[in-house]
Amino acid sequence: MKIYLDMCCFNRPYDDQTQSRIHLETGAKLLLQQKVKNAECELVWSSVLDYECHNNPFEERRHAIIQWRWMASVNVLTSAQIISKAKVLQTQGIGEFDALHVACALAGQADLFITTDDRLLKKVRKIATLPAMLPGEAIALVENWYEN
Repeated sequence: MKIYLDMCCFNRPYDDQTQSRIHLETGAKLLLQQKVKNAECELVWSSVLDYECHNNPFEERRHAIIQWRWMASVNVLTSAQIISKAKVLQTQGIGEFDALHVACALAGQADLFITTDDRLLKKVRKIATLPAMLPGEAIALVENWYEN
């Protein structure tokens, strides 16, 4: 299964872990990354992730996150076609960078778009061209917790 994690996911471990939801999403995100390391999932990376990571003001976080670029099986470079798709997504209420992430996930043929952003998740789910989930939902799907 090919997965695309947006920058919200990559930054989740740096959020306040005393909040239950954040702690659980961090654990699920780390499990998904372990699936990538174990070659049980393929990671789709993008130049949009590169850009956002590069602009992270915390050097330690930048370094830790960018390492995932090298574990990705697919690296999507922004193109005119991706920008065009992102503009269409923007007309459907998705913000500029979020639309670029979704367009890159589609171009990279991701099977699943994973985010911790509730508003983005709701909008992507309405479009229905790409399954979108929170990290906990994604790990349940990847590990096939529910047979039916």
